[in-house]
Amino acid sequence: MRKSPLFFAAAVLLASLSAHAQNTGNIRYKWHDGQGLMHFSDSLTAEAMKYGYDLVNDRGLVVQHVPRQLTPEERIAANKLAAEQAAKQRAAQEIASAEAQMLAAYPDEASYKLSLQQQLDTIDQQIHTTQINLRSQEKALTDLLGRAADLENAKTPVPKFLVDSIAQQRTIVTEQRNALQHEQALRTQTVQLQAKQLARYREIKAAQAQPTE
Repeated sequence: MRKSPLFFAAAVLLASLSAHAQNTGNIRYKWHDGQGLMHFSDSLTAEAMKYGYDLVNDRGLVVQHVPRQLTPEERIAANKLAAEQAAKQRAAQEIASAEAQMLAAYPDEASYKLSLQQQLDTIDQQIHTTQINLRSQEKALTDLLGRAADLENAKTPVPKFLVDSIAQQRTIVTEQRNALQHEQALRTQTVQLQAKQLARYREIKAAQAQPTE
């Protein structure tokens, strides 16, 4: 029959306590119950494990404290807290690693500022391209609307293909305008982010420049 992990954990705990007892003399178990009353026992009881207990040697000194068993809800909360702490530690390590790589790639402020400017230049080039495309699409829409207006002025019905072309062109123009707004917003956000990045770069460099005791 396959034994559960709890069985092995209990076996390990009992073996540890047995070894500890051999090294420290006679061991008794002391604990407080749910009403706060103190108990002593020569053997480990379920109640002691429930509330947590102290191992007391033959001189009455506490040689080890074993915390109480956690409830399933408490174990879930403890595991969640441990996972959150581990995630924070990983994030801090990743930031430290990224900052170390940044300092290695840009040993002085001038080189770092140049890299930041290159990022902005890339966004500016994309904005310029979008603006050119938008003007071209707006002109195409204007031409289509002009053709439709000429037909209407001539009392000639506007053909369906022209109506459909105007609707399609309006959609293209709207998409281009939205893209331009997004790129401009991205540039603004990038400028704000770069200001913080540059301040952090200067802070790290200043810390490096301080003499170590």
